Amino acid sequence: MSVEMVSENLMNQHLSIRRLQSNRWTAAATISCLTLLTFVAATTASPPGLVRCSAEECGLNAARLAAIDDVIEEGLRYDRMPGCVVLVGYRNRIAWLKSYGSRQLKPDVVPMTTDTVFDLASLTKPIATATSIMLLIEDGLVELDAPAAKYIPQFGNTGKEVITIRQLLTHQSGLLPDNSIRDYENGRVQAFQRIHELDLRAEPGTRFMYSDVGFIVLGEIVERVSGKSLDVFSKERIFSALGMAETGFNPVSAIQKRAAPTQERNGEWMRGEVHDPRAYKLDGVAGHAGLFATAEDLARYAQMLMNDGTLGKTRILKPETCRLMTTSQEVSSGVRTLGWDRRTGYSSNRGDLFSKQAFGHGGFTGTALWIDPTQKMFVIFLSNRVHPHGKGSVNSLVGRIGTIAAAAIKK
Repeated sequence: MSVEMVSENLMNQHLSIRRLQSNRWTAAATISCLTLLTFVAATTASPPGLVRCSAEECGLNAARLAAIDDVIEEGLRYDRMPGCVVLVGYRNRIAWLKSYGSRQLKPDVVPMTTDTVFDLASLTKPIATATSIMLLIEDGLVELDAPAAKYIPQFGNTGKEVITIRQLLTHQSGLLPDNSIRDYENGRVQAFQRIHELDLRAEPGTRFMYSDVGFIVLGEIVERVSGKSLDVFSKERIFSALGMAETGFNPVSAIQKRAAPTQERNGEWMRGEVHDPRAYKLDGVAGHAGLFATAEDLARYAQMLMNDGTLGKTRILKPETCRLMTTSQEVSSGVRTLGWDRRTGYSSNRGDLFSKQAFGHGGFTGTALWIDPTQKMFVIFLSNRVHPHGKGSVNSLVGRIGTIAAAAIKK
């Protein structure tokens, strides 16, 4: 055999060995990648939902809790709402989850179901907007007592340059409740420009005035600071992380089909379309309204706050951030927390037997969530009380349900 042939054979053997080694390395790398992806998927899996149990199994008096049925039946009889869903959570479990009445009355009657999706209206304020702000505070990107103008320079005029993030969260900014709907007619950019130009109605920090405008500003701050719109930021950092798969702004068509309609707009029933006219003009995404959810999704969020920021092995907020968010804030006409109500003129939907540490909020469309960390209980009430004619009324009814739930706790 010639020297050239021997050299060629040796070269081919060398290349074969290199290919074999390369294939092995590729296979090993592929296995490593798959292992890593499997690990990441396992560690980022959504936390499990709350376990459902009977009232007695959860530690509540079933006979007392059953009085909720009587209150709801009375509300339906007097047309307080077409239907509703009630959920009572106690000690990390769901002790009561029932649907009542109808999801819609017009154009056809459709029965209510526990998986109905509701327009939460002003529950958007604490759940999406305030929680997002608290996350940005935790991240070191927003300071609670810094002026809002630090994050939106255009906002800092006509006396508004001293308004702080805390004052916006507690409705003590001095901003009016709502500016003219005409300010929203030409899109988001001009709408925010109009808000930046608004005058004050009171000196910041001196008067409690419930303000949608203030929370629209907070929603804009989330977008400016995070670089993501409020719907995207809250979805990524809160709802997806908690496994709240049916919670968000502008729900997709599959979820819209289960949405409770509110009223008519331009001859069409609003179903999965935000009821609030200003949020609607802001493309369905605003700091004061626009969020949709189901009762069981909201139970995940409520339990997270009850657990100092965690659900299962998933942490959303640090314990100190939860405490900061739910610490009492004295206002001119009562007590609020950062984004939540505690004791003000807006507390008519509060249970009489809730502890002093309870906090909650309501929504114009007929929704409410109250959380009592002392008694380890939360109450969710979801309705579309504005359907079909806008004349329903549920605040006192919700308060009665909260009272019944707390009275059912076995001492």
